[in-house]
Amino acid sequence: MNNNKPILAIETSERICGVCLYFDEDKYYEFSISFKNSHSEKIFELIDKIFITSGSSINQVSSIAVSSGPGSFTGLRIGMSAAKGLAFGASLPIIPVPTFEAMALQLSNLLAEETFFKIANKVNAEELYFARFQVKGNSYIFAENLQIIKQSKLIKEANKELIFGNFIENSEISSDIFSAPSPKYIAEWAKIFGSNLLNYNYDLLEPNYLKELIIKGMRK
Repeated sequence: MNNNKPILAIETSERICGVCLYFDEDKYYEFSISFKNSHSEKIFELIDKIFITSGSSINQVSSIAVSSGPGSFTGLRIGMSAAKGLAFGASLPIIPVPTFEAMALQLSNLLAEETFFKIANKVNAEELYFARFQVKGNSYIFAENLQIIKQSKLIKEANKELIFGNFIENSEISSDIFSAPSPKYIAEWAKIFGSNLLNYNYDLLEPNYLKELIIKGMRK
C-alpha cells in the first residue's frame, strides 16, 4: 500500500451512505448522508463531491476500502459494486473492511481502556448480528466472535456493559443508536490492518452477509 497516496473509503452497510478520502489522521475529507434507500442515487454524487473538494482524482488514490458487512444486503451490494467499478476503471486494489471491526476501532477511540462493549444490529424482527469487544491499547480485541443471535437472548442477558447498534430503538439497555462506522474509520481500519487484504480479483469479492453463509452451512 502506498502510504503517500490517500485511501478512498466507502460505507453503505446501514442507513448512512458515506465516503472518505483519507490521507492521515490529520488530513481527510468526509461526506455522509442519512437518508433511507438513497445509496444507489447518492454514492457517486458523494464521491464526485469529495474529489472536487479535495482537488484530487481517482488516479491519485492508492486503494479503495469498502465496508464488507455484515449489514443491509442491498446497501452492502451497492457499496461493493461501486468500489468494483471504480477500482476496475483505475486499476486499483480493493480492501474489504469488516464492518463491526471498523465500528469497534471507532468506539475504542471513545471508550476507556479495558472497557467491554457489544455491537448488535438487526438481521430481521427476531435475529441480530452480534459481537462483543474489549478496548485494548486504543484498539480492540474480540471477547465474543461475530455471530447471529436471537434478539430475546440479548435482552435476557443484558447487563451493565455498553451496547451499541440499532437492535432496539430507544431501548433503555442500548447506549446509543450507532449502527455503522463512519467512512473515516473504514479508511483507518484499512490503513492499519488492510495491507494483506489488497485484492485485484474483483470477481471473487462479495459482501459478508453472514446470514446467508450460516443458512448454507446448516443445509450441509
